[in-house]
Amino acid sequence: MTIHPSNELDDVVHQRVRLGILAIAHEARRVEFGYLRTNLDLTGGNLSQHISVLESAGLITVEKGYEGKRARTWVSLTKAGNIALREEIAQLKRLIGQIEKPKK
Repeated sequence: MTIHPSNELDDVVHQRVRLGILAIAHEARRVEFGYLRTNLDLTGGNLSQHISVLESAGLITVEKGYEGKRARTWVSLTKAGNIALREEIAQLKRLIGQIEKPKK
């Protein structure tokens, strides 16, 4: 029996906001909290909750510091996060391929 590609999607990664965080962190290497909040159109509290889930799963690291006198939070993708993102994209491609496959 073949497992449907949708069953292989990772619930932690696949959630829209978390997938967005991982994708942006992948593109930027290190991304500031405010940039994520603005670009994903989230409240600070909502973004913090998603960041906590990803950090607990070991997919991102969170670094707190200061830029001048302003407190800042930066997010970076871990090696595990990079792998999880690549695997999620591969599963999405499999799912798309199955949907686009001509019916017999």
